[in-house]
Amino acid sequence: MAQLIFLIILVAGGWILYKRFIGDAQKLAAKSRQAERERETGAMGTLIKDPATGEYRVKRPDE
Repeated sequence: MAQLIFLIILVAGGWILYKRFIGDAQKLAAKSRQAERERETGAMGTLIKDPATGEYRVKRPDE
């Protein structure tokens, strides 16, 4: 019984690490694609509209 519980915990931990790895890889790929598009167009950054003020500003890296 203890071996079964240990196996379940091991599989669950592996699954969590796998999902975290996939999520980080997708974020990194999206950031890389965005940077490549900016290099292709010669842009200095991406502008986004602030819904509260209606003004445009440069997109921060954490958005």
